[in-house]
Formats: sequence, C-alpha cells, structure tokens
Amino acid sequence: MHIVADPNIAAVREAFSDLGDVQLVPGREWTPSLVRHADVLLVRSVTRVDARLLKDSRVRFVGTATSGVDHIDREYLARRDIAFAAAPGSNAQAVAEYVVSAVLVLAEARGLRLIETTAGVIGGGRVGSRVVRLFSALGIRCLVNDPPLADTSGDARYRPLDEALAADVVTLHVPLASQGPYPTQGLIGREALSQMKSDVILINTARGGIVNESALKQRLARQDHMATVIDCWEGEPHIDPELASRSTLSTPHIAGYSADAKLRATSMLHAAACEFFAISGRWSASSPMGPEITLVSRSPEEAQREAVLLAYDVREDDRTLRACLSRAPGALGRSFDALRANYRERREFSAHAVRFGPRAAALQAVLADLGFRSGSAPAPD
Repeated sequence: MHIVADPNIAAVREAFSDLGDVQLVPGREWTPSLVRHADVLLVRSVTRVDARLLKDSRVRFVGTATSGVDHIDREYLARRDIAFAAAPGSNAQAVAEYVVSAVLVLAEARGLRLIETTAGVIGGGRVGSRVVRLFSALGIRCLVNDPPLADTSGDARYRPLDEALAADVVTLHVPLASQGPYPTQGLIGREALSQMKSDVILINTARGGIVNESALKQRLARQDHMATVIDCWEGEPHIDPELASRSTLSTPHIAGYSADAKLRATSMLHAAACEFFAISGRWSASSPMGPEITLVSRSPEEAQREAVLLAYDVREDDRTLRACLSRAPGALGRSFDALRANYRERREFSAHAVRFGPRAAALQAVLADLGFRSGSAPAPD
C-alpha cells in the first residue's frame, strides 16, 4: 500500500509504516501526478482535496489531521466511494488554552478583573464548549451563540448574535461555511464589528474567511482601543502584513498546535485507516509528561495566570511571526509555513504538574479546574 502524507502530521511515518510505505511531501506541493498511484492520502488544511487533485487516481482513503474539513470536497469523495476520516475535536483543548493565554495576557495589560468580564463565544461546539469551561473556571461569564445548536436543542442558554457581540471578549469557534442554512463566511464584517464595544477583545482561532479583514482594518484604523488576537488569516500563507502589524497578538495558525493535539489527530486517523483496511495496527500514541511548574503566587487569580503562562505564553508565538512581517510577500508566506512546520513543542495544561506551598489547597482547586495536575511534593512555603 502506498501512502502519501504531509510531514507536518505528527509521527505520521511511525504510525502508518505498519500499513504500507509512507512518502512525505509538504502539503502545498501536492499534484495530481504525485497522488495518482497512492492508496492513502493524509493531509492537513493546506492541501485542497478535490476532483482536480484526485482525477485518475486510485486513492481509496483520505484522512485529514484537522478538525475543520472545508479543504475537503466530501461530496466528490462520496461519489468516488473514497473513504474519509478527520480528527474532530483533536485540537479543541489546545485552541481553548490558546484563547485563555491570550485573554490573561490582555486582561493584565488592561487591568481587567476577570470576575467582571463577559465573553461572547461564537460557536458552542467542541472548541467553544471547552472555552466556556475554562472561562468559567476563571470567573468569566459566557454568552454562547450557536444557531444550529439553538435550533436543534431549543436551549435558552444559546443567545442571539447581537448579545454575544456586545461582550467584553468576542471569540470565534465556528466552521467556515459559505452556503447552507448557517453561513459563516464573512460573519464578522462591518455590521458585526459596529456592534462590538470600543475596547472589545476580538479573537479569531477559527478560519480566516470568517472575519472580513478589510472591514477589520478599517475598524482598527478608526478605533485604537480595540484589541485583536488573530491566528487564522485570509489567503494563508500570504497573510496581510499590515493587519498582522496592527493586531495586538498575531500568530501563524498554531492555536491548535500542541504536541498532545497533534498526536491525538494522528491516532484518530490511524484508527480509522486500520478499521477501513481491516488491519490490526501496532502503533499507539504516547508522550511523556511535561515539565513540572512551581508557583510563587499567593492568590488564586495570580496562580491561574502564572500557571497558564508558564505552560503556554501566546506572546512567544506573536514575537516569532512579528519578526517576519517586514519580509517580501513571497518570503513572508514561506516564513509563515516554516513557523508552522518547525513549531516548538507545546504541551497542554494536563501534561503539567504544579507544585504548591503546604497551605495552598485553594490554589490547587482553582488550577485543577483549568486542567493542571498536582505535583509530587509541595513547593517551599
């Protein structure tokens, strides 16, 4: 069996070598001739899988190591009787932790009290629900907008879009859809932006096309109190350097790039492929625990911020992208891809144990709500 895979999929050669020979090719370099004799394709979001790519191929299975599937023509795969698997929810925790890190950074810069902060969570699915859980642990009140869930459940906790847009923080967690009953393409345009507070914190970790970047730039030019956190961009990897420079925090589409999320996605695709081909795979994902965190903070609020930023500080990723913004457009695009391909190892909160002082039971409880584990021994008091 011949397998063509994106090398940015974690441990993909190790995982799939028990199914066949694995050829690694960067996702933006895939061509019809490359995949013509492949049985299995394993992609990420940078590769468009459709009739153009698959015509005259013998491909029988396509897997994407992503939650989003807007880069896959699933109707075409179904017509060709090509099996398909994705990794829904594999990076949900990583994205939620990215959002928490960004909010804590900006809250400190602005002197915000989280207990007095509201968040409009646009999309209450796998990622949005985790954001709500973590925000609630921080004391942030959430207004969740999700029309599909509201229509199917009738649950009053799902609020109208205008209510969510009026919050102190607006964070986006919807799929990209240009058609159908719930389109999200350009959802955050001039009208939606006009409904937001002058000092709103807008976070996009969903897809670039959900935000109208031209309208956002106009809003930023008029209103300098607004803060933006942008991880997903229109036209990736050729992002708008002007918008990236103006944005408060700009990162190269890595919100879901924890090592844990990547291995989780590979494991999901491996299991799906083994089931489809009726093969008993030998590979299983495993990763060591992350470094232990020792806290010096005394209050729960300080401990939350300290632990989160020791585990993952979004400003590091902002600095790496910002250092590339003065490059020529082609070079910037290559740098954007390189930052993703060579991303540092980042672990989720649950991979870290936290050491507390001997009288820090309250701190232990609030950090457990964020997913941190207790360390093996108390820190010096």
